[in-house]
Amino acid sequence: MNPEKDFAPLTPNIVRALNDKLYEKRKVAALEIEKLVREFVAQNNTVQIKHVIQTLSQEFALSQHPHSRKGGLIGLAACSIALGKDSGLYLKELIEPVLTCFNDADSRLRYYACEALYNIVKVARGAVLPHFNVLFDGLSKLAADPDPNVKSGSELLDRLLKDIVTESNKFDLVGFIPLLRERIYSNNQYARQFIISWILVLESVPDINLLDYLPEILDGLFQILGDNGKEIRKMCEVVLGEFLKEIKKNPSSVKFAEMANILVIHCQTTDDLIQLTAMCWMREFIQLAGRVMLPYSSGILTAVLPCLAYDDRKKSIKEVANVCNQSLMKLVTPEDDEPDEPKPTAQRPAEPNPDDTLAKQEGTAGGGPDGSCDSSFSSGSGVFTPASTERAPVTLHLDGIVQVLNCHLSDMAIGMMTRIAVLKWLYHLYIKTPRKMFRHTDSLFPILLQTLSDESDEVILKDLEVLAEIASSPAGQTDDPGRLDGPDLRVSHSELQVPTPGRANLLNTPGTKGLECSPSTPTMNSYFYKFMINLLKRFSSERKLLEARGAFIIRQLCLLLNAENIFHSMADILLQEEDLKFASTMVHTLNTILLTSTELFQLRNQLKDLKTLESQNLFCCLYRSWCHNPVTTVSLCFLTQNYRHAYDLIQKFGDLEVTVDFLTEVDKLVQLIECPIFTYLRLQLLDVRNNPYLIKALYGLLMLLPQCSAFQLLSHRLQCVPKPELLQAGDSPPAAPKSQKADSPSIDYAELLQHFEKVQKKHLEVRHQRSGRGDHLDRRVVL
Repeated sequence: MNPEKDFAPLTPNIVRALNDKLYEKRKVAALEIEKLVREFVAQNNTVQIKHVIQTLSQEFALSQHPHSRKGGLIGLAACSIALGKDSGLYLKELIEPVLTCFNDADSRLRYYACEALYNIVKVARGAVLPHFNVLFDGLSKLAADPDPNVKSGSELLDRLLKDIVTESNKFDLVGFIPLLRERIYSNNQYARQFIISWILVLESVPDINLLDYLPEILDGLFQILGDNGKEIRKMCEVVLGEFLKEIKKNPSSVKFAEMANILVIHCQTTDDLIQLTAMCWMREFIQLAGRVMLPYSSGILTAVLPCLAYDDRKKSIKEVANVCNQSLMKLVTPEDDEPDEPKPTAQRPAEPNPDDTLAKQEGTAGGGPDGSCDSSFSSGSGVFTPASTERAPVTLHLDGIVQVLNCHLSDMAIGMMTRIAVLKWLYHLYIKTPRKMFRHTDSLFPILLQTLSDESDEVILKDLEVLAEIASSPAGQTDDPGRLDGPDLRVSHSELQVPTPGRANLLNTPGTKGLECSPSTPTMNSYFYKFMINLLKRFSSERKLLEARGAFIIRQLCLLLNAENIFHSMADILLQEEDLKFASTMVHTLNTILLTSTELFQLRNQLKDLKTLESQNLFCCLYRSWCHNPVTTVSLCFLTQNYRHAYDLIQKFGDLEVTVDFLTEVDKLVQLIECPIFTYLRLQLLDVRNNPYLIKALYGLLMLLPQCSAFQLLSHRLQCVPKPELLQAGDSPPAAPKSQKADSPSIDYAELLQHFEKVQKKHLEVRHQRSGRGDHLDRRVVL
């Protein structure tokens, strides 16, 4: 510094002392400056005051010499003290050089800068608020200072500034938010702690509504929540908990929509604390904002669904995710099935959704693991409907939702509970918004069929519920059902009717229009046929599925849909099946279900007495397909009490190729006869005169069997039949045998028998062709 330069009004002694390396001499110079400035204040000499401040700033605080900079800092602090309440008029000139020194390489000089700024702020108090951003910016840098003394000094200044902000009602929050939004993404541990502490302070000030600007900083808060420091994570949890409490108190002022995607992102993080906290926020948002969250449903489901498959290690996240999922599902109502045209909003004010209140009661405590985000609130608080819904009603866009559900269901690595939740969603959407959902059915249908191969029975049950709803919903009816099946399907809608003009007429009665066997009823739609055809195709291509789950799937479908429709349509489709071996296996499976399942009790009773044209028509339809398997055909005749026809069929067995498989099925039929299903048949053995063909048919089966356990079982049963000679002439004349089915004259049994022979001839030809190619294992019995 040039000693000859004029620093008036600063005296040469003051200048020398300010440049001295000793602190005590610089302090003496500061006291002289304070005295000098006081005199200028008393004289109201603003020109000289500005000149002193400018000299201290330019010539000392911003000097290249370190001791001069230290002297300039203490001199500026002395000016501020002398100015007192008038320091506010010169704050910019006082603060800027001090803040510049915050970046100095010398830690001692940074400490003196903190000390100087502390004195300046302490004197100015509320007058420093217009300069808050630059002060905050400087402090945020010192918060991460490596020197402990500097950090300690910055903490003192920080506390002073917080006190001033807390006491004042003139804080410029709007001007501060951009800086806060920028600094909140700092990765420095101390800087993060500094940011969190300030957010806590601002949130505690009644006159400062930080909630309005929460969307600006929420993402940064969740990133800080993932800090490695335990203390910082705890502080951030407290901040987020306070914000959530404020949201519950004032939901009408919350910008839910602007924060929805932020929560979606953090609900998918790998950090357990962040994920749990974000999921708790999501739960509260769904329950408080209601339908405002519907446009974000696809993102929410992307985040929530995988969490439902978590194990006990992440039990808390799983439970909260489940509440989110259930609450979101309840927001979808039948009103969402309306066309997507703009609606007149003036005639439809927003109302709380009654389902939301129910969803709210399902919430569990904890916005974080410490329960700081407790979701419980009074039942009288109701559900907030944001004002935005009054201006623009929320429209449910299914495209994104269905895409997410389809993606999760297609992922075979996804957990069982997630797959179940996806299927529940699909079922719910088909119930609430059937018209919109049927636009997506063609894309969903293949994956729903594929899901039938899932390892979990519970998944298959839910899958069947969805498929059954698709097959029975009135919204799925089309004018051209054949178009739904596609060119690769062998059976069209017109073929799913028995009888048809192109087939042999099995019912010799006029007016067959009323006797059609089509499964088409008011409860079935065009997709029912597509479902039945594709289900059989899947059984055909996946024999393991048929063996392991075939009976289970069909039985459940009989509960969910009309059993008669299912058997009717499957029988008619199998009639066209080109793979005769599969047709035989499938008929055997259907027959076993028909004879043994409790779900088919009503259908069995319908077939026992062929008194109505509908039951006769059903019998004819089943019989034609049952002919693919000789033994099942006989069992169907036993079930329907067509004993004479059963005897006629058994007589034809002599012309068939007797294989091990054939004898095994005869063995199983004998076992079935001994079951409760055929109790009525065994009792009819007591009436020898009226059931001669029943006894002959059973003896026919006995003659087919080799000497085995089934032979002994049936033989012992027939030994219990009363001898005809025991029935003396005193009895009443014999009635017409039941086997003649006098009450069912419309059935042409001769035609049925011809059909049986025709089908068995085709089976024999196919077996011979396979045997000739060498790809068929001949399992004929060698006698």
